[in-house]
Amino acid sequence: MDWDRIEGNWKTFKGRAKQQWGRLTDDDINMVEGRREELEGRLQQQYGYAKDRARSEVDSWLNSL
Repeated sequence: MDWDRIEGNWKTFKGRAKQQWGRLTDDDINMVEGRREELEGRLQQQYGYAKDRARSEVDSWLNSL
């Protein structure tokens, strides 16, 4: 799946993102608004991930959809 599809349908995918990363608050999920960089930044903030780790987490999630 490509990120453009997720970005365009964020309302559909935000529940799955919340399931994947339970530490993200509803405000975090809403602020992402489908932007990959924003999601990676929120993961760094909430989980303490390095930038590469956050990118890898999002890639893994994307491949599992």
